[in-house]
Amino acid sequence: MHEPFTLLLSVWDGDQTDHLELAFCSAVDEQTLRPAQVVIVQDGPVRDELTASLAELNATSPVPVTLVPLEQNQGLGPALDAGLAASEHDVIARMDADDVAVPHRFEVQIPLIAEADIVGAGLLEFVGDIDNVVGQRVPPTDPEQIRRYARMHDPFNHPTVVYRRQAVLAAGGYGDLPLMEDYALFARMLQNGARPVNVAEPLVYYRVGATAFKRRGGADLLRSELRLQREFRRQGFTSPAEYARNVMVRGGYRLIPWWARRAVYKPMVAHYTEQPDGADPAEGEPAAQPAPPMQVGP
Repeated sequence: MHEPFTLLLSVWDGDQTDHLELAFCSAVDEQTLRPAQVVIVQDGPVRDELTASLAELNATSPVPVTLVPLEQNQGLGPALDAGLAASEHDVIARMDADDVAVPHRFEVQIPLIAEADIVGAGLLEFVGDIDNVVGQRVPPTDPEQIRRYARMHDPFNHPTVVYRRQAVLAAGGYGDLPLMEDYALFARMLQNGARPVNVAEPLVYYRVGATAFKRRGGADLLRSELRLQREFRRQGFTSPAEYARNVMVRGGYRLIPWWARRAVYKPMVAHYTEQPDGADPAEGEPAAQPAPPMQVGP
């Protein structure tokens, strides 16, 4: 018998109802192994359309739904911390409100959490529809490789993870480090001795769009990046040399124009995926690979 688990989603006013409904259906109704509870955090006021969609999902869900409304939009980290507090189970699966889970996602991951504290997986990047796959992120799978990789990149695809709440809380929860809260949490978990597992198989379709490369740069993200790197150095997670490298490479990537990030992303990914540690110096995410030619969108 597997442990019962909670599915945790955060929704805010910027989410689209059709994306939310597709994400929920894929992670609950269509799963070969369903969660025992769904926790949806409503991160601040939302428009009437989303309110109605949330009510409909609650009324028609085949498993119990706990809605956690926050009076003000607090950002992803604090919202997920509120969701952790509302979970009835130690095992928690994450899901974004605009992604799509493959039907056997939890059937693969939940048995693995029996001997782990966090289980991630690969993902497929898509635009518009899951038939239009434009890339694939393959995470490191060897536990020692995961730990080494984490000193420069997030070793887990956040929308794919299943983790133990006690391990997350022992590491201080998500906290409030905008745009970097997941990477900061996972690094603290690894530093605390959390047992990591990654599945190379893509178990989630990750929605990307025209603004994806704009979101990966800019002043706000640079500030979060520098704060993250200072915390890593202060905690002893990185060495002085690693700190300098990360600030130069990761910080520099945030500063270049978005169109330049788009231009160099795939060539750099394709090159660095061939390296032994799977490093991609351009991203704070597990290494991505271009999709097979027949799947690449225009």
